[in-house]
Amino acid sequence: MTLGKKGLAEFIGTFTMVFCGCGAMTVNEITGGSITHVGVAITWGLVVMAMIYAFGEISGAHFNPAVTVGFAIADKFSWKQVPVYIIFQTAGAFLAIVMLWVLFPESESFGHTYPADGFAPYKAFIFELLLTFFLMVVIINVSTGSKEIGTMAGISVGAVILLEAMFAGPMTKASMNPVRSLAPAVISGQLQHLWLYLIAPFIGSILAVLSYKFMSKNKA
Repeated sequence: MTLGKKGLAEFIGTFTMVFCGCGAMTVNEITGGSITHVGVAITWGLVVMAMIYAFGEISGAHFNPAVTVGFAIADKFSWKQVPVYIIFQTAGAFLAIVMLWVLFPESESFGHTYPADGFAPYKAFIFELLLTFFLMVVIINVSTGSKEIGTMAGISVGAVILLEAMFAGPMTKASMNPVRSLAPAVISGQLQHLWLYLIAPFIGSILAVLSYKFMSKNKA
């Protein structure tokens, strides 16, 4: 599979994921809660699962720069391909939010991420770090980095996304993905807490990879 086709798969997958996930949040916002928090969490879980099944065989279905970097650190993915993946992921996320802006100009956030009122930014940072750690632990154990393993990969990753969005969404919006936070923040102009959503996922992903390497190295 050529790098261009892999990049296109990452672009389409990230676009679809962000459009549906942030779209659910946007529709929930402008309709006064018709989808509900539970509905938003389910949407995120289902769209991630669907995109893994659609593109896992082509690109590995990363859709997240923190995941891509994590796989590279784990030696499961070529560093040469990392910039290409991140560029396509970022482009897909931004196109998704631009489409939401065109469709729902009355929205004030387009699904942007921010700490809940009274929840300190440092707490949100730790929360997002841990959420990404849990996500990457699951991902790295069910995939190779360039190709998903088996029929359970999509279900496993989609389930952990749904789980984390369900319980953490009210506190930080459960991003776990730098470009998923970057695009709506830039388009909506709400950049005040963006830094933590750009940094925490990478740290969480790296810690997950280090724990994976330690356990793999010390297998009996």
